[in-house]
Amino acid sequence: MTTADTAEFVIAGAGIGGLTTALALHARGIGATVLEAAEEILPLGVGINIQPAAIAELTALGFADALAAAGIPTREHRYVDHRGATLWTEPRGLGAGHDHPQYSIHRGELQMMLLEAVRERLGPGAIRTGLRLHSFERTAGGVRVEARDASDAPVRLDAAALVGADGVRSAVRDLLHPGRRELSTGEVRMWRGLTETDGFLDGRTMIVAADDRATRLIAYPVSARAAARGRALLNWVCLVSDPAAGAAGDAAADRPGSAGEVLPHLEHWSFDWLDLRAMVLGSPRILRYPMVDREPLERWGDGPVTLLGDAAHLMYPIGANGASQAILDAASLAAQCAGHPDPAVALERYEAVRRPATTAIVLANREMDRAERAMAACPGEDRGAALERVAADYRSAVEGRRSAG
Repeated sequence: MTTADTAEFVIAGAGIGGLTTALALHARGIGATVLEAAEEILPLGVGINIQPAAIAELTALGFADALAAAGIPTREHRYVDHRGATLWTEPRGLGAGHDHPQYSIHRGELQMMLLEAVRERLGPGAIRTGLRLHSFERTAGGVRVEARDASDAPVRLDAAALVGADGVRSAVRDLLHPGRRELSTGEVRMWRGLTETDGFLDGRTMIVAADDRATRLIAYPVSARAAARGRALLNWVCLVSDPAAGAAGDAAADRPGSAGEVLPHLEHWSFDWLDLRAMVLGSPRILRYPMVDREPLERWGDGPVTLLGDAAHLMYPIGANGASQAILDAASLAAQCAGHPDPAVALERYEAVRRPATTAIVLANREMDRAERAMAACPGEDRGAALERVAADYRSAVEGRRSAG
């Protein structure tokens, strides 16, 4: 029988949520080992937004300078029609009165930043790659975790607690909640790409565009390094209503898309400040997938085992809150665990704080998506006022929870 190693906390998943959890626990004097199924952790993904409340937590962990060197501090959301005419603008980050910026950043770059910090602060052995979580069982001292390596050989770890930060296809979630894998489709198909351009507006603006067919386009720059070269690395997302989206296959999987799939939805669009066709054609890789979330769980964990990030509360990307909420989860979990000697009690308190907050955001994202699509039927002159109401409702639902953590 394989001898079990020991760890204070085992974290399944070396994504943004799992790595931030390891760093937040370490900052409070609690050790952690991160298990990652991939043999090598690569800077994958496209652009994401990190909201000010989450930036506050990353700043407390020492990342203020690194974030400023990598990301774009978004100044404004500009809502436009399919001709590029401004309907309404909304200040963001520092401009909206927050104490910290909102950053737009490449997901992979943020992940590598966190990964390097975990290896530096917790030691190179804190990240164990090529190990996929297989099972766990409660023990007198907490939990015994069994993972499997590439040859399917078991690796066992005894720990005080297990955190499932292993994403959409979470093995920990499946073990805690068998039969709850189902995804809720938003009947929206999405294409995402990254394109380097000569520039983009003032370099710190995100656009949210829509036409009268409920097709939407979101675009924003994500790289401070590109900006320093006088360029813009533009993250863009095209969203199209499609009742068949997510109806078959693995709805959460990124699949290769093509410019030929995207361009017909934008053929009647025209911006005099951005060549949309060149933007789509200029992306080296386009991903296609349906917009999905999951019904909120009535509970996340059980004793010394819990969930975090997408494993706990997968949400629509509408509202740009997924990664931010994982970071806030991590900070809350570490705070609760530092404040109580019994991990099972601490994790129960963590869930009591974070589950209601994230449930509210899952539902708010659904409502914002519904409201944005319904606006397609509004006359152009009425859309600005409608957008302002929708954004205010969303802020009320989400930022009212900002202190939850």
